[in-house]
Amino acid sequence: MNNSIFPGQTAFYKGKVRDVYTINDDYLVMIASDRISAFDVILPRPIPFKGQVLNQIAAKMLRATEDICPNWLLSTPAPNASIGKKCIPFKLEMVVRGHLVGHAWRTYNSGKRILCGVTLPEGLKENDAFPQPIITPATKAEQGHDEDISKEKILATGIATEKEWETLSSYTLKLFERGQNIAAKHGLILADTKYEFGKIEDAIYLMDEIHTPDSSRYFYADGFSERQKAGERQKQLSKEFVREWLIENDFMGKEGQTVPAMSEEWVNTISKRYIELYEKVTGEKFQPEPLSAHETISRVNDALKILNII
Repeated sequence: MNNSIFPGQTAFYKGKVRDVYTINDDYLVMIASDRISAFDVILPRPIPFKGQVLNQIAAKMLRATEDICPNWLLSTPAPNASIGKKCIPFKLEMVVRGHLVGHAWRTYNSGKRILCGVTLPEGLKENDAFPQPIITPATKAEQGHDEDISKEKILATGIATEKEWETLSSYTLKLFERGQNIAAKHGLILADTKYEFGKIEDAIYLMDEIHTPDSSRYFYADGFSERQKAGERQKQLSKEFVREWLIENDFMGKEGQTVPAMSEEWVNTISKRYIELYEKVTGEKFQPEPLSAHETISRVNDALKILNII
């Protein structure tokens, strides 16, 4: 898709996995591509139906949490497209963790016991649950890697005020609890996730995607305790398996490292894993709906008219 394709378009931003179009300075059109990123690097091959999976999970989860806090979403006119309100974003990812996994585990396993100013309890194994969920924020980098940050530094640098931080924290924990409850109904454990927020005037809005495999890690609940006791690997649904494959192939996004080649078989495996997660998280059968760029644009334009945006 080229950069200027919608009436009233005032800006365009190409993210790692999404193309974002600003309409009349007040609204956004997000097109979820099939691009996939890990370690802040876009991998060389797209993953079939990934954009549709992410867009549709996010839409379902935003609608399932709109009683907790306002969110940006107005319409999903195409399987991989969403229209919503433009917010002024906090340069912050509100990462919330119910289990010791991923980056938190790598930090813990290195011997460190403080993450983003939060003290981690002793004696935990990989994938163990924390006594209660913890918030470990990260700065939202314009380029390169996001970086861990503490509440104290967030306040000191003015990323958020004390009052804003209280609201962000409250929303984050309530959203995570809702996400855990939804996951539990479908035999899953929501291990960790991240939320992004922004402001419209003085109100704080939930933005972006939530509870998707790109922003979250899920474990299968069945057999979880037994696997933990036996010291076995947990069966999980997330993008972590892609990160693990990259690490095994000597790539962690560091300077001088080369992204490994992706075979057709591996691309299809990733696609199947995303579809599996969609079906597990939503409890619904995935209905692939491949649309051309032209069809997507046409549906978005119709929706923009219905919403009286153009």
